[in-house]
Amino acid sequence: EVRLVESGGGLVQPGGSLRLSCVASGFRFYNADMSWVRQGPGKGLEWVSGIDGSGGRTYYADSVQGRFTISRDNAKNTLYLTMNNLETDDTGVYYCATGGRGWSPNNARGQGTQVTVAS
Repeated sequence: EVRLVESGGGLVQPGGSLRLSCVASGFRFYNADMSWVRQGPGKGLEWVSGIDGSGGRTYYADSVQGRFTISRDNAKNTLYLTMNNLETDDTGVYYCATGGRGWSPNNARGQGTQVTVAS
């Protein structure tokens, strides 16, 4: 059974930083393309960033390019999202999900972690 557990969310001021983590189990994490997706208040799911199984290729939505960095540690079955220069529009629930650049809302995802950017 695929299991994804996110952590690291919280309340941060505009311009601040957070690092999200996602521990994966139940599948071959080292072989799996992965993504971070988010859902803002009153909005649908939005793909944020993806990474291939080796970590050698990364992809970003235009809205976060240059501010967010996706990475992974296959030895720890863990996916990360480092978020810098956060904006109020980045507020939402962030989910770790299977699938990379070709992510689909039908892919498995965790329970999410709340990120709130507010002054």
